[in-house]
Amino acid sequence: MKDTRRGAETLQLASESLLAINKRGLQGKFKIWCLQFMLIPKLLWPLSFFDICSSTVEAIEAKINKYTRKWLRVPPGLSGVAIYCRKAKLKLPMKSILEED
Repeated sequence: MKDTRRGAETLQLASESLLAINKRGLQGKFKIWCLQFMLIPKLLWPLSFFDICSSTVEAIEAKINKYTRKWLRVPPGLSGVAIYCRKAKLKLPMKSILEED
């Protein structure tokens, strides 16, 4: 199977999983927990094993950012640096798949 197909499958998996997490009747912080400890590790395996183009990874990250902002109830214009920065005084324990990849 070609890696381009794996990239499309990984993007589809991310979209479907984010939608499934969003439909649950959980508070936002629990949805973030599901994202961080269940979905992101599930996505990192194909991203690290297969040669998936960076535009696909950026599309996955954009979908994750959309839901993360929604679940944390932060403005859509908030920079990703505010969410993923590890050196700030008020830091969130969030990982970016772009950094992990």
